[in-house]
Amino acid sequence: MDSKIKVEGLAQLQKALRRIDSEAPKGLRLVGNQAADLLIDKTRPLIPSVTGAARSSLRAQSTRTSAKVAVGGRKAGYYPWLDFGGEGRVRGRPAHREFIKEGRYLYPTLARESGAIEKILQTGIVLVAQNAGLDVT
Repeated sequence: MDSKIKVEGLAQLQKALRRIDSEAPKGLRLVGNQAADLLIDKTRPLIPSVTGAARSSLRAQSTRTSAKVAVGGRKAGYYPWLDFGGEGRVRGRPAHREFIKEGRYLYPTLARESGAIEKILQTGIVLVAQNAGLDVT
């Protein structure tokens, strides 16, 4: 299960952009959020919903050098059980859900949409570099 899309040289690009303009690297964070938002938009409809807490718990978290999708939290602490399965609790009684190592929703969607996510990252990073005045080939 490959759960990451790695952009080689992103940290070095961020440092170079910072030397050109202190505001330029912020665009990298926004590009990461765009990629994470695509994953969220494609995953959210797949998650079963009674109250909507698990669906609404997906949120993008990014820095200038990484982007993540956070899930669960206080309102939907059961999200890992919902996605991966295992033993859980329903009104105090054990609730078994078949364990699936790859997950049911988030990671399979990442695998399916990795090409589109890579395209967003590539296009966005090139645009950030060009906006900073770099010649990108």
